[in-house]
Amino acid sequence: MNAQRDNSFSGLRDRAMLEIFYSCGLRLSELAGLDVADIDFNQKLVKVRGKGRKERIVPVGDPALKALTDYLEKARLIRTKSEPGVFKIPVFLNQRGERITTRSIARIVNASTVKSGIGRKISPHALRHSFATHLLNAGADLRSIQELLGHESLSTTQKYTAVDINRLMEIYDKAHPRTKKP
Repeated sequence: MNAQRDNSFSGLRDRAMLEIFYSCGLRLSELAGLDVADIDFNQKLVKVRGKGRKERIVPVGDPALKALTDYLEKARLIRTKSEPGVFKIPVFLNQRGERITTRSIARIVNASTVKSGIGRKISPHALRHSFATHLLNAGADLRSIQELLGHESLSTTQKYTAVDINRLMEIYDKAHPRTKKP
């Protein structure tokens, strides 16, 4: 996400999208469904409507908020098209001023990973997996990660988190009573 800055509408939008996606560990549909009113810039929180219309609140990091602010302030010069009686303002718009689709987001993620020099395409869902794995490797507990991801079952969260064998050995050596040196 540290690629060269593109200050065009799509460049600012795409950067904000990728930052929010990874910072919050969102599902593709959750990212596409974000409305401006869902972002609390002061508290650094995002209200997410997940599977089964369940709402959850997730924290958002400063780099993601900065990218989002840049996008909303500098790039959102086009008007949002909305239906009569609809007061929701989507965060992420396409070039026509309409809510961006999940298919478009997937294309943007794939194109961004190729552009960044990673050398392979990364799916949008891989960002969610990376979010969970990075939190776990940094010491977050599975139950907290479960809440952040909006999973009902802890077993689902376990599938998302790839534990590094070196990290497992470190934890084992530190915690198991039989590994203590006399």
